[in-house]
Amino acid sequence: MAEKDSTTHSDKKESTDTALGPMDVVRAARDQLAELTGVTAEGVSSLARNEGGDGWALTVEVLELERVPDTASLLASYEVTVDDQGTLTGYRRVRRYERGRSDRT
Repeated sequence: MAEKDSTTHSDKKESTDTALGPMDVVRAARDQLAELTGVTAEGVSSLARNEGGDGWALTVEVLELERVPDTASLLASYEVTVDDQGTLTGYRRVRRYERGRSDRT
């Protein structure tokens, strides 16, 4: 006879509510940043756990001003921090640049 799992549905939900995986963190950060700033998130260029493992730090690339041609559009990089549940805890713009320009080395 198979043993019955004593873990309830609410126990499983509670454990998943405490920490999101990287993909869920990225989705939550992009959505919240877009809602707060009114700009469209183009992508995420970095993702790392905060020191101490108490949340995440991301760099999100956003479209700030669409121009024609598209290579002249203005993009910006935002540093975003979220907690383990995916709630945005802070953001700031760290860079603004034209889409068609690369970083100088």
